[in-house]
Amino acid sequence: MPEEQPFQETQEQESELPPERAAVQQPRLHPDKPDNMIYVGRKNVMSYVLAVVTQFNNGASEVTLKARGKSICSAVDATQIIKHRFIQSLQIRDIKLSTEELMSEDGSMSRVSSMEILMTK
Repeated sequence: MPEEQPFQETQEQESELPPERAAVQQPRLHPDKPDNMIYVGRKNVMSYVLAVVTQFNNGASEVTLKARGKSICSAVDATQIIKHRFIQSLQIRDIKLSTEELMSEDGSMSRVSSMEILMTK
């Protein structure tokens, strides 16, 4: 009985793709979101600290943290941790406060506070 080699078959099949399909990049999940904007949500604060520090280490000159509702506290905490522990030269260039209207699960409109913190190195 001949030995099967599915891995080699898979490699051969992939190499038969036309060149225009082989180098196709994945579409971005949020095409309207700038690369230097980080949305703060339910993760722990250090996740956002790491994301901001990584952006600056990759050459970004400015990074924006955006948060809504209860996540605003985490955005402020992350900014202060970055400034005091990781990047002492960090400057907070701008803070924007606003109110956004969102559709709730029952169909009614609800207002949620929003904050953007613009940081530069």
